[in-house]
Amino acid sequence: MVTPAPSLPKDFSQLSLTEAAELLAARKLPPVEQWHPEREGDSAMEIRADGSWYHEGGRINRPAMVKLFSTILRREADGSHVLVTPAERLAIAVEDTPFRAVEMKSEGAGRDRKLVFRLDTDDLVMAGPDHPLGFGTDPDNPDPRLHVRGAIGNGLEARIDRALYYEIAEMALAEDMDPPAIWSNGACFPLVSAA
Repeated sequence: MVTPAPSLPKDFSQLSLTEAAELLAARKLPPVEQWHPEREGDSAMEIRADGSWYHEGGRINRPAMVKLFSTILRREADGSHVLVTPAERLAIAVEDTPFRAVEMKSEGAGRDRKLVFRLDTDDLVMAGPDHPLGFGTDPDNPDPRLHVRGAIGNGLEARIDRALYYEIAEMALAEDMDPPAIWSNGACFPLVSAA
């Protein structure tokens, strides 16, 4: 039995980057990429653009249930999303991204910067080579996202809340790179991607 990530032991704002890294290292998620059950169906669930989860039209208000379901979420090659166990694979509708990055910690500057995000499920993700940041191709309409898990380019993503995007943009502009970009965990992410 694989256990989900431990809960945050204290308020995210009080968490040091070292403590965040320890929590990330302790995280154990089910191996959903390895499960290919024959039984398929529809979960009658959806994740709305604001990050809220619904089942048969009713909002799921228990955070523990949302956290549990989020650990068995997978994005398929065709872009659809499923909840998967060794016994069954159930479709789930996702309006935008399945997660939202709602808080951020930054330590260091320039190439030494590390950004850790808290998702709406209380999972922690450190932006870097395995968890790239993307901002879209339109500088007038940024599309800030963080890769959470699964295959890069077709995995699960988190929408970065607008206030956090503005913090990232402010840090990038202060570092005076041309074009503006932000570093995290040894990787550099331009604020506007090439089209």
